[in-house]
Amino acid sequence: MDLDRALRISAAGMSVQSTRLRVVAENLANRDSTGNAPGADPYRRKTVTFSNSVDRATGEESVRVSRVGTDAAEFPTRYEPSHPAADAQGYVRTPNVNSFVEMMDMREANRSYSANLSVLETTRGMLTRTIEALRG
Repeated sequence: MDLDRALRISAAGMSVQSTRLRVVAENLANRDSTGNAPGADPYRRKTVTFSNSVDRATGEESVRVSRVGTDAAEFPTRYEPSHPAADAQGYVRTPNVNSFVEMMDMREANRSYSANLSVLETTRGMLTRTIEALRG
């Protein structure tokens, strides 16, 4: 594998994990965002879908964000009759964001980002040493 290709693949991996981290941060920031009126939907958890991408010119395969969608899971409810978004029975629909799931997703994205960064730094070091060897 040539070094330029390794750099491009690592950069693509870092880019998708960066998007994933942004979406996780948005989910965590909105985990308590309910609707403003009875019957209004609360914040719906966002998800990231990846897909393989092939550069036809080079035959290089890498990853990309296919789409940022929403989680179709049901909204949990809690009894809070004084809340402005409470229904006639006093229940408020809350976001379908599970902090534990988001934290695990964030850790996995962080590890993947770090692994791609490590490959990028190693490849850059190899390129630097190659250039130095050619000069000497």
